Amino acid sequence: MTATLTDPNRPAQTPAFQKISGARQFKNYLAMSLMGLAFVVAVIPLVWLLVTVVVSGYEALVNADWWSKSLKGVLPEQFTGGVYHALYGSIVQAVVCAVIAVPIGILAAVYLVEYGNNSRFARITTFMVDILSGVPSIVAALFVFALWVTTLGFETSAFAVSLALVLLMLPVVVRSTEEMLRLVPDELREASYALGVPKWKTIVKIVLPTALSGIVTGVMLATARVMGETAPVLVLVGYSRSINFDVFGGNMASLPLLIYNELLNPEEAGQLRVWGAALTLILLIMFFNLVATLISRFSAIKTK
Repeated sequence: MTATLTDPNRPAQTPAFQKISGARQFKNYLAMSLMGLAFVVAVIPLVWLLVTVVVSGYEALVNADWWSKSLKGVLPEQFTGGVYHALYGSIVQAVVCAVIAVPIGILAAVYLVEYGNNSRFARITTFMVDILSGVPSIVAALFVFALWVTTLGFETSAFAVSLALVLLMLPVVVRSTEEMLRLVPDELREASYALGVPKWKTIVKIVLPTALSGIVTGVMLATARVMGETAPVLVLVGYSRSINFDVFGGNMASLPLLIYNELLNPEEAGQLRVWGAALTLILLIMFFNLVATLISRFSAIKTK
């Protein structure tokens, strides 16, 4: 004779499948419909903007001289020349900005994550990064103008524009790098310390390479962001219809500055140049984002 012992505290088994009630199905469909509607509402303006810019500006981009010539000697009513000088200015200003901002931003993020330990200086640094994140571009431009031009006596130039862009790019680099470093598992650091590897070498050889793909993506996105800023180029450098290779002196065009100046041109050729420059700027930023994606994919550490 066998006896079956049962635990009175054991909960009764529930069936493996329960029919979903109509109310839950309705709520599920309603939530999905609202999310789909929100997605459509967010995408429609973006698609509309892209279609408008492409339709209005593609004629300029297919012009043979658009990518290889400047507007030197071109009359307002003539649709000839191109954005060679403005494209060069935008790229140079962004590159100079990145050369200054990226090392400072990465080092600041490494300090906050690896050495800060919630110290007073780390809290002050975090607070200042938060302040910089909310600074408008015109404020950064006026600050650089007051310090670099008025106080120190340097002339307005593309380098002054890059200094203003550094103030806008730096907090983005710090925040993105900081988040990527925090995602690195602590087990990797502890394993390195257990093997007797110094902390600085652990950061250089293990932590930074592990987070490299995310850091590069953040840097490229920050670079793409500052390339479209208008206020610094309006305040800190004059417009030139010809190319200028001197970063530290003279006027230098950029794509935002070209758009601003051609907006004052009522001729049809001027309006076509505006749309063409806007489409060129979009393509340039898209190129930076694609490069960031490729670098992120091929620089990621393989786990298998």
